[in-house]
Amino acid sequence: MGELPNAVVKRLLVKHGGGLRVSGDAIDKAAAAAEDYVARLAREAQAAAEADQRKTIMENDIDRARAVLLAEGATEI
Repeated sequence: MGELPNAVVKRLLVKHGGGLRVSGDAIDKAAAAAEDYVARLAREAQAAAEADQRKTIMENDIDRARAVLLAEGATEI
């Protein structure tokens, strides 16, 4: 089991999935995918912060990290 609570993932899937029911396996798979994306986002944001010689990840680091991941085709996990 990952770090994201399944209840949160399920709520988001139902909310953005047109109210359809969601299987347990689908919740697990979505949680794993979300955690993977956040981990990659964090690594890219860390690199951006360190490139600016900071020890704090700022909002613009997240923006830069998202741009890098999108350029790399991170829409598919």
